[in-house]
Amino acid sequence: MASRNPARPLSPHLTIWRWGPHMLVSILHRATGSGMATVGAMLLVWFLAALAGGAESYATFVDTFTVDGGGLNVLGFVVGIGLTLSLFQHMMTGIRHLVLDTGAGYELKTNKTWALMTMVASVALTAAFWLYLGMK
Repeated sequence: MASRNPARPLSPHLTIWRWGPHMLVSILHRATGSGMATVGAMLLVWFLAALAGGAESYATFVDTFTVDGGGLNVLGFVVGIGLTLSLFQHMMTGIRHLVLDTGAGYELKTNKTWALMTMVASVALTAAFWLYLGMK
């Protein structure tokens, strides 16, 4: 059995790689997917339990996210905008990965540009979505 050369690293380490937007969107893709699954599942279970619990339980669920006039309170906006931004970021990065799977976009400048575009597009789509909701 051959022994490992201790002078060679086991794998590339953090001091070798330069931080770039492609790394950020990769991490954000994983974080937004996990976050949407976790927060979405908790909200769905809470919503279903509130429905099953009757009118008083459902009113408590609704009152947590709304004000008396029917609009969203601060918590409602934070959860709503956070989930919307996560959805659009995850979707834009997924589209980027789909294009990368075709073999296109691996050039360093193109990859960096597309990574930055995913972040800009997700913020723009979130703002457009909430502006549209605000106009209704």
